[in-house]
Amino acid sequence: MVNILVVEDDENMRILLNARLKNKYNVTLARDGKEALACFENGNVNLIITDIMMPVMDGYTLVELLRSRGEEVPVIMLTAKDEMSDKCRGFSAGTDDYMTKPVNFEELTWRIDALLRRSKIANEGKIVIGDVVVDKETYTVTRGDEVVELPSKEFQLLFLLLSYPNKILTKENILDTVWGYSSESDENTVRTHINRLRNKFENYGEFEIVTMRGIGYKAVIKK
Repeated sequence: MVNILVVEDDENMRILLNARLKNKYNVTLARDGKEALACFENGNVNLIITDIMMPVMDGYTLVELLRSRGEEVPVIMLTAKDEMSDKCRGFSAGTDDYMTKPVNFEELTWRIDALLRRSKIANEGKIVIGDVVVDKETYTVTRGDEVVELPSKEFQLLFLLLSYPNKILTKENILDTVWGYSSESDENTVRTHINRLRNKFENYGEFEIVTMRGIGYKAVIKK
């Protein structure tokens, strides 16, 4: 199960976040940035949700310290602040996403899952399916002597689908993960890229991209 570190100085908010997230994720709670660093160093943390204004060490400082150490763990900032300057500072510090309070917990879950998928894509180097090798370093798909080099978005889309074989990914999931939550791209963009991938790999017997009508797409592994 995914391990999420929640950093929040308000006790009621900590309890609420824990109650809403614990059925889907392993949740560790911290009261400020300093305590969060200790928790991070003591265990495997897949994602951090942090408040900004906290005693001892605030959220900005926490993220800056993690990034200065080369830590790439995804971070979502939760705050009552909605000023553009605050968001700018948060993203400059190295946060990956930003939500204002009161929190819509369904949306928070969507954003958590989208960030975890992006993190998986970033951290996984290769996917091997039979004789097919999908290589993130070169954005290529290799089968024997045949090498297909893909544009960035096509490669990310294929890598995402193959990272979750036989699992349906909704069009919204794909847009958030490959194009980003704030992108103006739409479902037509996804459809176009899916068709391009199908045309390029229609003769590959190792996998197939299947349309789940009205829902999204999945990669079916055949060998």
